[in-house]
Amino acid sequence: MRRPFMTHPDQLASLEGQQYLVLRPTGPVSEAYRLVQGELLARVPERTKHPHTEHVTLRGFFEPERREKVAELVREWATRQHPIEIIADAIDAFPAPWQVVIMRLARTASLLEAYSSLTAALEHTDFRRLDERPLDDWIFHLSIVYGKTLSPDAWAELERASRRELTERPRCIVSEAELVWYEDGAEHAEVIPLG
Repeated sequence: MRRPFMTHPDQLASLEGQQYLVLRPTGPVSEAYRLVQGELLARVPERTKHPHTEHVTLRGFFEPERREKVAELVREWATRQHPIEIIADAIDAFPAPWQVVIMRLARTASLLEAYSSLTAALEHTDFRRLDERPLDDWIFHLSIVYGKTLSPDAWAELERASRRELTERPRCIVSEAELVWYEDGAEHAEVIPLG
């Protein structure tokens, strides 16, 4: 059964009307992520928000009326996209104002190609894109814990305790993407094979 990415009612409400193209890591990357997330969640208050499942976001959209058009573009992009290699490099953090502990990923050739080819596919559309950045500025990552509700001191401690390089650098190959959308307070998804 498909494990949802977000489950907290506040998160689901805040995502209403949005769509995301994501990759779901497997094997060693997933195992390392869940181990680190478990360790970090034990250090923060119980109600601290976090993703329910590991995922790499390639793009976000706000197209509640044109979701199917977004899906058509993503399906077409996916037919030309080869499987994507994901390698975890480090546990890092986006500082204030974001305050998110992340698993930072290596900029593998296939991950860079996926982002670049998706940018090219979107170039002539007017889809409303969320938090989009140029490839050179994008940090590929998996969010682990959202620390925005923590006190400044608690966040500083979590950030300091979290940062570290990963000596084993877990890796996996992802052969499908997921288009995830939020509607009527629930998460929905379409799994789209790559290549």
